[in-house]
Amino acid sequence: MIYVISDIHGCCDKYIKMLDMINMSDKDTLYVLGDVIDRGERGVDILREMKNDRRVVPIIGNHESMALGLMRALRGTDTKDLEIRYPKALYTWMLNGGVPTLRGFAALTDEEKAEITEYIDSFSIYENVSAGGRNFHLSHTLPEYDPERDVHDASYLEFIWGEPDYGTVYDENTIFVTGHTPTALIDPEYGGRIWQGNNHIAVDCGAAFENGCLGCICLDTLEEYYVY
Repeated sequence: MIYVISDIHGCCDKYIKMLDMINMSDKDTLYVLGDVIDRGERGVDILREMKNDRRVVPIIGNHESMALGLMRALRGTDTKDLEIRYPKALYTWMLNGGVPTLRGFAALTDEEKAEITEYIDSFSIYENVSAGGRNFHLSHTLPEYDPERDVHDASYLEFIWGEPDYGTVYDENTIFVTGHTPTALIDPEYGGRIWQGNNHIAVDCGAAFENGCLGCICLDTLEEYYVY
Protein backbone atom coordinates (compact mmCIF):
# COMPACT_ATOMS: atom_id res chain seq x y z
CA MET A 1 0.00 0.00 0.00
CA ILE A 2 1.08 3.58 -0.64
CA TYR A 3 0.12 6.26 1.89
CA VAL A 4 0.52 10.05 1.77
CA ILE A 5 0.59 12.71 4.48
CA SER A 6 1.81 16.30 4.54
CA ASP A 7 2.35 19.35 6.73
CA ILE A 8 2.93 17.55 10.02
CA HIS A 9 4.49 20.78 11.34
CA GLY A 10 6.15 19.44 14.44
CA CYS A 11 3.14 17.47 15.73
CA CYS A 12 5.13 14.36 16.58
CA ASP A 13 2.42 12.76 18.74
CA LYS A 14 -0.04 12.96 15.83
CA TYR A 15 2.55 11.50 13.49
CA ILE A 16 3.23 8.52 15.76
CA LYS A 17 -0.50 7.94 16.23
CA MET A 18 -0.98 8.01 12.48
CA LEU A 19 1.73 5.39 12.00
CA ASP A 20 -0.08 3.21 14.54
CA MET A 21 -3.42 3.80 12.79
CA ILE A 22 -2.33 2.84 9.27
CA ASN A 23 -0.20 -0.03 10.61
CA MET A 24 2.16 -0.27 7.65
CA SER A 25 3.91 -3.48 6.71
CA ASP A 26 7.50 -3.62 5.50
CA LYS A 27 6.17 -3.63 1.93
CA ASP A 28 4.19 -0.40 2.35
CA THR A 29 5.44 3.11 1.60
CA LEU A 30 4.61 6.43 3.22
CA TYR A 31 5.25 9.61 1.23
CA VAL A 32 5.59 12.74 3.35
CA LEU A 33 4.94 15.84 1.23
CA GLY A 34 7.03 18.35 3.15
CA ASP A 35 6.60 20.84 5.97
CA VAL A 36 7.55 18.30 8.60
CA ILE A 37 9.03 21.05 10.78
CA ASP A 38 8.11 24.44 12.31
CA ARG A 39 5.11 25.68 14.29
CA GLY A 40 4.88 22.56 16.49
CA GLU A 41 7.51 21.69 19.07
CA ARG A 42 8.94 18.42 17.77
CA GLY A 43 9.81 18.81 14.11
CA VAL A 44 13.37 17.61 14.63
CA ASP A 45 12.08 14.51 16.44
CA ILE A 46 9.85 13.70 13.45
CA LEU A 47 12.79 14.07 11.05
CA ARG A 48 14.77 11.61 13.12
CA GLU A 49 11.85 9.15 13.16
CA MET A 50 11.49 9.45 9.39
CA LYS A 51 15.22 9.08 8.76
CA ASN A 52 15.26 5.76 10.58
CA ASP A 53 12.22 4.35 8.75
CA ARG A 54 13.03 2.98 5.29
CA ARG A 55 9.33 2.91 4.40
CA VAL A 56 9.21 6.72 4.45
CA VAL A 57 9.92 8.73 1.28
CA PRO A 58 10.35 12.46 2.05
CA ILE A 59 9.50 15.28 -0.35
CA ILE A 60 10.70 18.79 0.42
CA GLY A 61 8.40 21.62 1.47
CA ASN A 62 8.96 25.34 1.79
CA HIS A 63 9.67 25.08 5.53
CA GLU A 64 12.52 22.60 5.02
CA SER A 65 13.83 24.79 2.22
CA MET A 66 13.81 27.87 4.48
CA ALA A 67 15.56 26.01 7.28
CA LEU A 68 18.20 24.03 5.40
CA GLY A 69 20.77 26.77 4.74
CA LEU A 70 20.55 28.04 8.30
CA MET A 71 20.85 24.52 9.67
CA ARG A 72 24.04 24.06 7.67
CA ALA A 73 25.37 27.37 9.01
CA LEU A 74 24.54 26.38 12.58
CA ARG A 75 26.87 23.41 12.56
CA GLY A 76 29.88 24.34 14.68
CA THR A 77 28.45 27.70 15.80
CA ASP A 78 25.51 29.10 17.76
CA THR A 79 22.30 31.02 17.15
CA LYS A 80 23.89 34.36 18.06
CA ASP A 81 26.25 33.94 15.13
CA LEU A 82 23.27 33.30 12.83
CA GLU A 83 21.69 36.56 13.99
CA ILE A 84 24.81 38.43 12.90
CA ARG A 85 25.54 36.60 9.63
CA TYR A 86 22.06 35.84 8.28
CA PRO A 87 19.60 38.24 9.95
CA LYS A 88 17.09 38.40 7.09
CA ALA A 89 16.93 34.64 6.47
CA LEU A 90 16.71 33.94 10.19
CA TYR A 91 13.94 36.50 10.65
CA THR A 92 11.94 34.98 7.78
CA TRP A 93 12.27 31.49 9.21
CA MET A 94 11.32 32.59 12.71
CA LEU A 95 8.34 34.56 11.36
CA ASN A 96 7.12 31.36 9.70
CA GLY A 97 7.15 29.25 12.85
CA GLY A 98 10.80 28.23 12.96
CA VAL A 99 11.48 28.99 16.65
CA PRO A 100 10.81 25.47 18.02
CA THR A 101 12.72 23.86 15.15
CA LEU A 102 15.73 26.10 15.71
CA ARG A 103 15.63 25.34 19.41
CA GLY A 104 15.46 21.58 18.83
CA PHE A 105 18.15 21.61 16.17
CA ALA A 106 20.53 23.76 18.22
CA ALA A 107 20.36 21.20 21.05
CA LEU A 108 21.77 18.43 18.82
CA THR A 109 25.41 17.41 18.69
CA ASP A 110 27.39 18.49 15.61
CA GLU A 111 27.22 14.92 14.32
CA GLU A 112 23.43 14.85 14.72
CA LYS A 113 23.12 18.24 13.02
CA ALA A 114 25.10 16.93 10.07
CA GLU A 115 22.88 13.85 9.82
CA ILE A 116 19.69 15.94 9.82
CA THR A 117 20.92 18.46 7.24
CA GLU A 118 22.16 15.67 4.96
CA TYR A 119 18.80 13.94 5.32
CA ILE A 120 16.82 17.06 4.37
CA ASP A 121 19.21 17.64 1.48
CA SER A 122 18.21 14.20 0.15
CA PHE A 123 14.48 15.01 -0.05
CA SER A 124 12.85 14.70 -3.47
CA ILE A 125 11.17 17.65 -5.20
CA TYR A 126 8.38 15.41 -6.48
CA GLU A 127 7.60 11.76 -7.12
CA ASN A 128 5.37 9.98 -9.65
CA VAL A 129 3.74 6.72 -8.55
CA SER A 130 1.00 4.32 -9.62
CA ALA A 131 -1.44 2.69 -7.22
CA GLY A 132 -4.90 1.17 -7.48
CA GLY A 133 -4.84 1.50 -11.27
CA ARG A 134 -4.29 5.27 -11.09
CA ASN A 135 -1.30 7.55 -11.74
CA PHE A 136 -0.31 10.10 -9.11
CA HIS A 137 2.05 13.05 -8.99
CA LEU A 138 3.20 13.82 -5.43
CA SER A 139 4.72 17.17 -4.43
CA HIS A 140 4.44 19.74 -1.68
CA THR A 141 2.54 22.07 -3.98
CA LEU A 142 2.23 22.99 -7.67
CA PRO A 143 2.50 26.02 -9.93
CA GLU A 144 -0.53 27.79 -11.30
CA TYR A 145 -2.01 25.95 -14.26
CA ASP A 146 -0.47 26.72 -17.64
CA PRO A 147 -1.91 24.78 -20.60
CA GLU A 148 1.21 25.58 -22.64
CA ARG A 149 3.59 23.89 -20.22
CA ASP A 150 4.04 20.43 -18.75
CA VAL A 151 3.73 20.80 -15.00
CA HIS A 152 6.93 18.78 -14.57
CA ASP A 153 8.83 21.62 -16.24
CA ALA A 154 8.06 23.86 -13.26
CA SER A 155 10.90 25.37 -11.26
CA TYR A 156 11.97 24.12 -7.85
CA LEU A 157 10.36 27.14 -6.18
CA GLU A 158 7.01 26.45 -7.84
CA PHE A 159 6.98 22.99 -6.25
CA ILE A 160 7.45 24.43 -2.75
CA TRP A 161 5.71 27.84 -2.91
CA GLY A 162 3.20 27.55 -5.75
CA GLU A 163 -0.58 27.77 -5.42
CA PRO A 164 -2.40 25.12 -7.48
CA ASP A 165 -5.56 25.86 -9.42
CA TYR A 166 -7.71 23.30 -7.64
CA GLY A 167 -10.63 24.07 -9.92
CA THR A 168 -8.63 23.02 -12.99
CA VAL A 169 -7.78 19.53 -14.24
CA TYR A 170 -4.05 19.66 -14.92
CA ASP A 171 -3.91 16.23 -16.58
CA GLU A 172 -6.80 13.87 -17.22
CA ASN A 173 -4.53 10.86 -16.69
CA THR A 174 -2.82 11.99 -13.49
CA ILE A 175 -4.06 12.84 -10.00
CA PHE A 176 -1.99 15.55 -8.30
CA VAL A 177 -1.54 15.06 -4.56
CA THR A 178 -0.30 18.09 -2.63
CA GLY A 179 -0.04 19.69 0.79
CA HIS A 180 0.95 23.29 1.56
CA THR A 181 -2.52 24.84 1.27
CA PRO A 182 -4.80 23.93 4.22
CA THR A 183 -7.97 22.38 2.88
CA ALA A 184 -10.09 24.93 4.73
CA LEU A 185 -8.69 27.56 2.35
CA ILE A 186 -9.78 25.50 -0.67
CA ASP A 187 -13.29 24.96 0.69
CA PRO A 188 -14.29 26.04 4.23
CA GLU A 189 -16.51 22.98 4.49
CA TYR A 190 -13.40 20.79 4.24
CA GLY A 191 -11.53 22.27 7.21
CA GLY A 192 -9.74 19.37 8.91
CA ARG A 193 -10.57 16.98 6.07
CA ILE A 194 -8.84 15.84 2.88
CA TRP A 195 -10.17 17.56 -0.25
CA GLN A 196 -10.61 15.72 -3.56
CA GLY A 197 -11.74 17.09 -6.90
CA ASN A 198 -10.66 17.84 -10.49
CA ASN A 199 -7.88 15.24 -10.33
CA HIS A 200 -6.43 16.92 -7.21
CA ILE A 201 -6.09 15.54 -3.70
CA ALA A 202 -5.15 18.09 -1.03
CA VAL A 203 -3.97 16.54 2.22
CA ASP A 204 -2.93 19.48 4.44
CA CYS A 205 -5.59 19.29 7.16
CA GLY A 206 -3.95 21.92 9.40
CA ALA A 207 -2.31 19.59 11.94
CA ALA A 208 -0.63 22.42 13.87
CA PHE A 209 -3.66 24.72 13.98
CA GLU A 210 -6.64 24.84 16.30
CA ASN A 211 -9.37 22.45 15.12
CA GLY A 212 -6.95 20.99 12.58
CA CYS A 213 -5.79 17.42 12.30
CA LEU A 214 -3.26 15.21 10.54
CA GLY A 215 -4.78 13.57 7.49
CA CYS A 216 -3.48 10.59 5.53
CA ILE A 217 -4.74 8.91 2.36
CA CYS A 218 -4.06 5.45 0.97
CA LEU A 219 -3.57 5.84 -2.78
CA ASP A 220 -4.48 2.22 -3.50
CA THR A 221 -7.96 2.51 -1.99
CA LEU A 222 -8.41 6.31 -1.47
CA GLU A 223 -9.32 5.53 2.14
CA GLU A 224 -8.76 8.51 4.44
CA TYR A 225 -7.36 8.48 7.98
CA TYR A 226 -7.39 11.25 10.59
CA VAL A 227 -5.65 11.95 13.89
CA TYR A 228 -7.09 14.83 15.91
